[in-house]
Amino acid sequence: MSVVELTPTPGAEQDGGTVPHVRVAIVGTGFAGLGLAICLKDAGIEDFVLIERAEDVGGTWQANTYPGCQCDVPSHLYSFSFAPNPSWSRTYSRQPEIWSYLRDLAARHDLHPHIRFGHELTAAAWDEERAHWSVQTSRGAWTAQLVVDATGPLSHPAVPAIRGLRRFEGKLFHSAEWDHDHDLTGERVAVIGTGASSIQFVPRIAEQVGRMHVFQRTAPWILPHTDRPTTRLERRLYRALPVAQRAVRSGVYWSRESFLLGFIKDQRLMAGAEKIARAHLRRQIRDPALRQKLTPQFRLGCKRVLLSNEWYPALTRPNVELVSDAIRAIRGRTIVLADGSEREVDTIILGTGFHVTDPPTARLVRGRDGRTLAESMADGIQAYLGATMSGLPNFFKLIGPNTGLGHNSMIFMIESQLRYVMDALRVMDEQQIATFEVRPEAMAAYNEQIQSKMPGTVWMSGCASWYLDAAGRNTTIWPDFTWRFRHRTRRFNTRAYELRHGSGVRATAAA
Repeated sequence: MSVVELTPTPGAEQDGGTVPHVRVAIVGTGFAGLGLAICLKDAGIEDFVLIERAEDVGGTWQANTYPGCQCDVPSHLYSFSFAPNPSWSRTYSRQPEIWSYLRDLAARHDLHPHIRFGHELTAAAWDEERAHWSVQTSRGAWTAQLVVDATGPLSHPAVPAIRGLRRFEGKLFHSAEWDHDHDLTGERVAVIGTGASSIQFVPRIAEQVGRMHVFQRTAPWILPHTDRPTTRLERRLYRALPVAQRAVRSGVYWSRESFLLGFIKDQRLMAGAEKIARAHLRRQIRDPALRQKLTPQFRLGCKRVLLSNEWYPALTRPNVELVSDAIRAIRGRTIVLADGSEREVDTIILGTGFHVTDPPTARLVRGRDGRTLAESMADGIQAYLGATMSGLPNFFKLIGPNTGLGHNSMIFMIESQLRYVMDALRVMDEQQIATFEVRPEAMAAYNEQIQSKMPGTVWMSGCASWYLDAAGRNTTIWPDFTWRFRHRTRRFNTRAYELRHGSGVRATAAA
């Protein structure tokens, strides 16, 4: 740890006026952004702003409104421990209910005065002389002592590089940008991708469309879904005895934590789950040729494990075709396959996921040396504890590199990082720290440790997944038990950072 004296300058002149200054600028109002805002208010910190490009809170749960959208983590675990919901209507919540939960959080904690809706981040640059961030949005600007990127990995839809796709003459949209005004009744529809979104919306629209072609690159592992409605008795019990809901949450957490053993310790432990998945496939798909197309050729867990009781039956409908040949190009309204065959369609729906290892916000953030995060991380994105990055003073990335999970709830990881951010703010106040920046050697050592755990894990067993970056490194998944991540983030370790001390650290201007 090195110490430099510095006096930060609140606010900045811009276009003839002073832009408002806040202590913390948070980008995004999903679970991470709202959770941090609640923590700030609980700590008595009111000088913060939430920057949101949409017109409502919720992040991915506000944007993803496609038919059948549902969480694949049990409801009791997919909510904040400090804000339990005893009234979940299902054991696995659907999008409208999760979105309602987040909107209710924002209202109950009086966050709306801090939120600027319709403000899309366009640039964030570190001002070394003034020791603060200059934040530009589509509708305004701020300076901030700290910037927290809480946009998350599932916020920027990925569009495949298919020749002619952008010139498709019919209707084209991504599942994360569902066009509810477009009537699919009787249409010829192509669905590209067979991931977590597609297996939910395909069964919902299969009866409505005239003809559907589902284009599959890789067959995923599908396990039976155990979702069910919660009973009135359960909801009454949780409202009357919150400790009962906490006990259920704890049980769900530890049962899912045990899944990790097959992912990182002994892949043979996945054999039981694979047997269940294969039996599920045999029961629901009688046609041997179709079953062969739907049989995964990789170890369960290498890609995201999916849950559905409706996906396979939807593919057996007479108006649905599963296509496993690669798409060569799109001409007009025609999809041309590698074998030369063609499919005429009216609408293309992309179920092709998100920019996870290459988040677009990385091109908007410029650090101390003037380079964007994308430029400085051209060889692969990495961070210290998945939260702080060398070259970016006073900057946090929530749900950053190697914080993703294949077995448990991301809300647990988010809460761990929220505690880390809040402890950093506490340390800054107590020690009059103006800026912090993770030391390059600390970040490098941490990431070497993370990558040393990857060989032998199920995620590196040979499949192509969105967990891996362009170089084949797993920069997405946390390769350990989540309680160990919670332990590592319990305190802000100043020894890993370059610190600058100075007076006037705490900003007072309103957002």
